[in-house]
Amino acid sequence: TRHSAGRTAAVLGCTVAAAAAALAEPAVLGHTLDLLLRRAPSGPAWTLLCAGVIAAEVALDGAAARLTGEVDGRSTAWLRRLGLARLLRTAPHHAARYAPGETAARLTAHAAEAGKVPAAVAHGVAALLPPLGGVAALLLIDLWTALAFLAGVPLLVLLLRAFARDSFTSVARYQQVQLATAGRLVEALAGARTIAAAGTADRERARILAQLPELGIEGRRMWRVYGGTTARSTALMPMLLYAVLAVGGIRLSAGAVGVGELLAAVRYAGLAAGVGAVTGGLAAVVRGRAAARRTAALFTLPVLEHGRAELPEGGPGTLELRRVRVVRGGSTVLHDVSLVIPGGITAAVVGRSGAGKTLLAAVAGRLTDPDAGQVLLDGVPLRELTAEALRREVGHAFDRPVLFGDTVGDAIGFGAGPDPGPGAVRAAGRAAVADLFVRRLPHRYGTRLADAPMSGGEVQRLGLARAFCHAGRLLVLDDATSSLDTVTAREVERALAHEIRPGTRIVIAHRLSSAARADLVVWLEDGRVRATGTHDVLWQHEPAYRTVFAADAETEVAR
Repeated sequence: TRHSAGRTAAVLGCTVAAAAAALAEPAVLGHTLDLLLRRAPSGPAWTLLCAGVIAAEVALDGAAARLTGEVDGRSTAWLRRLGLARLLRTAPHHAARYAPGETAARLTAHAAEAGKVPAAVAHGVAALLPPLGGVAALLLIDLWTALAFLAGVPLLVLLLRAFARDSFTSVARYQQVQLATAGRLVEALAGARTIAAAGTADRERARILAQLPELGIEGRRMWRVYGGTTARSTALMPMLLYAVLAVGGIRLSAGAVGVGELLAAVRYAGLAAGVGAVTGGLAAVVRGRAAARRTAALFTLPVLEHGRAELPEGGPGTLELRRVRVVRGGSTVLHDVSLVIPGGITAAVVGRSGAGKTLLAAVAGRLTDPDAGQVLLDGVPLRELTAEALRREVGHAFDRPVLFGDTVGDAIGFGAGPDPGPGAVRAAGRAAVADLFVRRLPHRYGTRLADAPMSGGEVQRLGLARAFCHAGRLLVLDDATSSLDTVTAREVERALAHEIRPGTRIVIAHRLSSAARADLVVWLEDGRVRATGTHDVLWQHEPAYRTVFAADAETEVAR
């Protein structure tokens, strides 16, 4: 409401003014009728006044409808921007707290429902004025007629109270089941090839739709509550109107009220009975509140804050970890890691599965912050760097890269910095040994990604090319050559040493050859640095180190 305060106030103003016109209409119409029946000279003037009041009500309702659309759209867009910005500013492991399908549902359907709340509240406030004003007018016209209507008001209040209570519970549960189903659906779509290969399509369909019966139950319950309340209020309204008409007729025959006053009383009774129409607005607010809680959960994700420091010019890229500790799910994954990687060298991080290699890479490139300790690049803590300096000088390549952009060239040039230009894109493609297969595509680097079928290794090479295109003083390769054959991996390593901007390289290594070619090996075991040194020294003096590469070593010997 604060975000769209001006437009929401305009909606409230138009709806209140329209309600005021609706309240004035019966009185003006009734008085005009009495004047016309008496053939009073002022009758035509009052007839024009009636037309003006009706026209004003119609115009104000139209303006309120237009403004409501604007408020709904602006509020929804703002919620989506805020949620998306928080998702992109948090650490990846925090963003992964919600399944992709759940996140999509929170930012689409639920944000749209929540965005309707400000205007719905304004309409709800204005919707109360005609019933309250109608009751007040009835009291002014004739006390007995008013009492005939008021006899049924307690029943209306009880109906609305029960509706608000019951609908909130059913709506919240409905949205919760909807999120879970959306999460399973997106998960299945992402793993469609695995499902097809495993022949488990029927089982996955059953898993995705497992909660569909519960969704149906909650949906039917929600509409039963709404329909039951509407039906009861619809049945109650005519009874109240008939009571007013009957009492008013008796009062008319007794000469206590005139024909125009009776007409006005019946119209005001209709307005007063409109309290039942508040049900629809109340339902929108209830749904919006429940949806807002779902969407607002994204706003609680912690932001990866940046500082204002810059890196020293010409720094070699020395990386230092000081007693770094990282906790995930209540368990310590990295235990007080202290490490210095001199600038300009290639350091291979090795260890068995689950040793903490990928997490160390994420901490080194500040994709996440340690729970304790510090990470420094050329003497500057990564937390203190500006976002621009961090991403300009620290690059990443991953084992399963995601390609962004319309074309292959766009995917390689994708980054926060300025457009690298076609020459730099092609040079990065050559360094990642991607140029050969890209030149076979219909439009080479201008080929749309959707029209470029690629293997896992080719996608990985484009991910490497993107990292090479924006390489800074520190480049982190998180198992980024795992899908490449040995020959291609060696070509990439040579290009990394001689063709890419000089700097420090951290390589999460699983291949024996990658560790052997590194200047320094960091051996992780159970989240601790067990040893550091050259590959040859560790191989000769640490028998347990050799077991890390036992399977790969046998393959190398066979070759």
